[in-house]
Amino acid sequence: MATVPLQAAFRRDFVTLLVFVDDEDTMDVVAQKVADHVINRRLPSRNARMRVRYNQQVLSPDQTVAQAGIPPMSFVEVFYDAGERSHAGMDRGS
Repeated sequence: MATVPLQAAFRRDFVTLLVFVDDEDTMDVVAQKVADHVINRRLPSRNARMRVRYNQQVLSPDQTVAQAGIPPMSFVEVFYDAGERSHAGMDRGS
């Protein structure tokens, strides 16, 4: 297991982060590590799955950093999956 430093941003945030992940971390774990620096600090939490984009591709949530071939200091973007948006509090009749 090796530590991999990544440049990361959470969509709609203005900060680019340096986040340390493990090469065996899944994309779900990578997304959570990035979100820990952003959600409920500069962006609100949402009831939706977080996804990771690398090289213009959205990666599978169970894919590891090593499997995705993400080298150190690469840029990844984390975002909420729009297909799993929470509509809590919205009028379902409209």
